[in-house]
Amino acid sequence: MDKCSFCGRNKSQVNILIAGVNGHICDKCIEQAHDILKEEFQDKDNFNEEFKLQKPKEIKNFLDQYVIGQDDAKRYLSVAVYNHYKRINKKNYNNKEDVDIEKSNIIMVGETGTGKTLIAKTIAKMLNVPFTIVDATVLTEAGYVGEDIESLLTRLLQSADYNVKKAEKGIVFIDEIDKIARKGDNPSITRDVSGEGVQQGLLKLLEGSIINVPPQGGRKHPDQKYIQVNTKDILFICGGAFDGIEKKIGQRLNTKVVGYAASKNIHKIDRKNLLKYIAPQDLKAFGLIPEIIGRLPVLTYLNPLDRKALRNILTEPKNSIIKQYTELFKMDKIDLIIDNDALDYIVDKAIEYKLGARGLRSICESIMINDMFDAPSKNIKKLRITKKYAQQQLEQNNKELIA
Repeated sequence: MDKCSFCGRNKSQVNILIAGVNGHICDKCIEQAHDILKEEFQDKDNFNEEFKLQKPKEIKNFLDQYVIGQDDAKRYLSVAVYNHYKRINKKNYNNKEDVDIEKSNIIMVGETGTGKTLIAKTIAKMLNVPFTIVDATVLTEAGYVGEDIESLLTRLLQSADYNVKKAEKGIVFIDEIDKIARKGDNPSITRDVSGEGVQQGLLKLLEGSIINVPPQGGRKHPDQKYIQVNTKDILFICGGAFDGIEKKIGQRLNTKVVGYAASKNIHKIDRKNLLKYIAPQDLKAFGLIPEIIGRLPVLTYLNPLDRKALRNILTEPKNSIIKQYTELFKMDKIDLIIDNDALDYIVDKAIEYKLGARGLRSICESIMINDMFDAPSKNIKKLRITKKYAQQQLEQNNKELIA
């Protein structure tokens, strides 16, 4: 009886059995072979097909659609990202000189809610590369309670659907990098397992080496199967508030002031925004080890958000908060109208709470929660939010929280 030369199924067990010179193949084996070939070619061509590297100006123009202000940070990141992916595609530029270009990992310093995570997320969205956000506060040295450093690569693999080649061209955003600063220079009987210990562990990832990654995350153990990931082409973007670093910057700037002529320069310093003068030595004074600073060569800062910037964030970006709420109500066939003085009131409250841009969202949520609950069940076509109404709703919800 004729049977498939690959899987051994009889003719009666398959739909089609195709005869060859010295054997047969069934329809199921053909489908399986097709899937294998498709996956194989996808692995090779996926990155080149989907990835289109834009010039620095084009990257910044894209960021401008989603991120208000922060021009300096956007310029630094646009150049760093462009150079990084140009380095990966070096073979396409036909350079005969064999020059090794090092990675341009990035560190961003800025207050909470100024847009560090948003900038990194927007760049990954534009480039269409795997992207993951990891919180540095949960990382500890291997063998201690917490997550292993390799777990951040597990998350990158998950976002790339375990396509290793694709993951190796991705972006990892390490948030709260300031929380792993060295706790102090004084020797202690206890180990700094979530501070300097994590910094030491991150060195090999940032620099570029082959890492054994547990596929499902969690703790490593001897019998576990690992996925090998090469980090030499993974771009690491680190962000942190570095609360109190202004004092370190101020001390450094003041130590350089000597004599009458130098004292004139003090007045030129913008005391309200010392972050713009940040330098690698300030990160070292804060508690980052020199080795990790050296592996994060691109250092940039984000300006504190003033009233004008917060007002623009509410309405201007492509996915602004107000546009999101308008779209949500539109799905229920309700037109949402928010008065300008109500928007100004939301901004004033955000400044009062000192939560940056993310404070805008929570304030809007408090104001509109009752309408979002009731309106879909009512037969209304239009909803208008005035300043007086916004004030009433926010005060009412605050009282309920206090009670």
